Amino acid sequence: MEDKYKLLPGQPHPLGATVFPDGVNFAIFCEHGEKVELCLFSNELPAAEEMVIQLQERTDHTWHGFVKGLKPGQCYGFRIHGPYDPAQGHRFNPNKLLMDPYAKAIAGNIEWHDHLFGYEMGHDQEDLSFSTHNSAPYVPKSVVVDDGFDWEDDKPPATPYHKTVIYEMHVKGFSQLHPEIPENIRGSFAAIATPAAVSYLKELGVTAVELLPVPQFVADRHLVEKGLTNYWGYNTIGFFSPEAAYASSGLKGEQVTEFKEMVKALHKEGIEVILDVVFNHTGEGNHMGPTLCFRGIDNSAYYRLDDDKRYNVDYTGTGNTLNAYQPHVLRLIMDSLRYWVREMHVDGFRFDLAATLARELKDVNALSGFFDIIYQDPVIGNVKLIAEPWDLGEDGYMVGQFPSGWAEWNDKYRDCMRDFWRGEPRNIAEFGTRFTGSADIYRNDYRCPTASINLVTAHDGFTLKDLVSYNEKHNEANKDNNTDGSDENRSWNCGAEGDTEDETVNSLRRQQQRNFLATLLLSQGVPMLLSGDEFGNTQFGNNNAYCQDNELSWLKWGNMDADLHSFVKKLIQLRKNHPVFSRRGWFKGWEFDADKTDDIAWFQPTGESMQDDYWREEQAQSLMVFLDGNGIDLPDEEGNKVTDKNFLLCFHAGAEEQAFRMPDEKFGKDWKEELRTSPLHENSTEIIKAGSDIVLPPRSVIVFSCDPV
Repeated sequence: MEDKYKLLPGQPHPLGATVFPDGVNFAIFCEHGEKVELCLFSNELPAAEEMVIQLQERTDHTWHGFVKGLKPGQCYGFRIHGPYDPAQGHRFNPNKLLMDPYAKAIAGNIEWHDHLFGYEMGHDQEDLSFSTHNSAPYVPKSVVVDDGFDWEDDKPPATPYHKTVIYEMHVKGFSQLHPEIPENIRGSFAAIATPAAVSYLKELGVTAVELLPVPQFVADRHLVEKGLTNYWGYNTIGFFSPEAAYASSGLKGEQVTEFKEMVKALHKEGIEVILDVVFNHTGEGNHMGPTLCFRGIDNSAYYRLDDDKRYNVDYTGTGNTLNAYQPHVLRLIMDSLRYWVREMHVDGFRFDLAATLARELKDVNALSGFFDIIYQDPVIGNVKLIAEPWDLGEDGYMVGQFPSGWAEWNDKYRDCMRDFWRGEPRNIAEFGTRFTGSADIYRNDYRCPTASINLVTAHDGFTLKDLVSYNEKHNEANKDNNTDGSDENRSWNCGAEGDTEDETVNSLRRQQQRNFLATLLLSQGVPMLLSGDEFGNTQFGNNNAYCQDNELSWLKWGNMDADLHSFVKKLIQLRKNHPVFSRRGWFKGWEFDADKTDDIAWFQPTGESMQDDYWREEQAQSLMVFLDGNGIDLPDEEGNKVTDKNFLLCFHAGAEEQAFRMPDEKFGKDWKEELRTSPLHENSTEIIKAGSDIVLPPRSVIVFSCDPV
């Protein structure tokens, strides 16, 4: 070693591999270990072990050393010596090569083999035994990365929440079959940076892409052995490293540059990048899982363990739970978030099973240390923070309970709108509450309507086309006897299960998709659109395609419903052009008072103001919503009064046509049709007078506008 490199004491911070002009500093947290070895590998892939360097310095619980002469691109890993005592939560095994938790890049993916496990497979009480086999040939190598990059004049779009339209997408799923993206880069970060991809998103009108997990993840062994994989990516092993499988240009740091180029290209068109991040668990599974990183570095320090420390606590349904109650785990999370913002220029995060991060000892605590740290952080506190506000543990359902500054996926909105449009009896007042931003959930603690991320579909569940085409899930391709995935889909197949040549059924399905999309994009709050829903993408009834990296999950661009696509673009533009649909503050009331200018009014189909008994009527399927263009009480960014046209939205979920009477003149005199979801008279230019009668076709929406009175 002395002939090539020189080991110096180095520094305990920052953690990970940090490049300097004359070498690389390595630092790794390990509280209970007794010896830490840095392993350097040849830079050809697959890498063969080249050199072992024992880190001599320990500051508190951080082991560190500076290797003079080392350069970016170097492949490395760690071996850590310590007690192998599963009963006490310790699973140190120096025969297992470990990835750096702070690695900026990881070269390759896991090659599954029995040697990856810290115990002897097939041994009695397997996980209590000790494996002497070297795992290095099967473990991806961490890579030293230089953070240098020419960002040019890149700046975050900083789109306000009330002007945000989110597009949830999978990097590979979006691009793999896109005909205008070069084949050699499809499925990669580079594909999303192409003019074809960026211009599509820009023309659609979305303001942010929310990427399914892109930090390095593990494809579970049991899936791989069945010919499947972890397609969605909710199995993170490298919280700083862009997924190697999404890199088209190389694996030794090139994936970092490729990710940055993608962000820069999207930012140039004003499109934000939000990452779906998974800090609730890792890809190492339960106590029977492999030893890849955290388990071998310090199992008892990183994971929540049961009273019997041999076993993991599992609030996530994945086998383990990261212990966000511990300061060093909180530091890992915060360092990762700051890295993605500062170095990778992302604009926000959606936190998978975020309730897990709020657990301190066992209970969920909305005032936990995690939220305190997030709130005061000058970097993370200024980007978009979106919670999936639940986990699988006791009392893990936290919708509406996250602190001010957070937005949340609103499953109450999803369930309500699905029930309304499938004709399920439900109090129509809930429709009104959800449509106006769910004040019953979010108005406390000075939160705004934009705390509600409104969704009808997401990656987890049916696509929109499947929601109106299937009553039951069809997950046979997942090879789990159709037992996986939710059985509570609130779907309706419109009269036939799956594909059909019945044009009556197909016409109704197209109309139902338009109904859902119109409701979503005209509701108060922040709309989130699942990629492909804008043109009728299908997964053939699979509502849990987490393991399907194939044409079942990829967007089927060749089957685009062009009419639906045009309709969605029109809807998004309508939302953008008219601030009545994206208010920053709450509506002042539910009823219109003739003695003052109000902001909203509700009507029965008869044209009468909404009555209490109608609100409570579970069989009610029709209503009108009046939005006053002069009733927007908060100013714009320049402090100017915001005004708009008046709008009247007519909703009818019944199976028969329904007569509606327009409100009287004090709400508007001459109404012009803006759009409708039924195929009849789509381009109507007829002026509808106040007090006149109209007929809504079965299961449809019509939106009218007029100048303020």
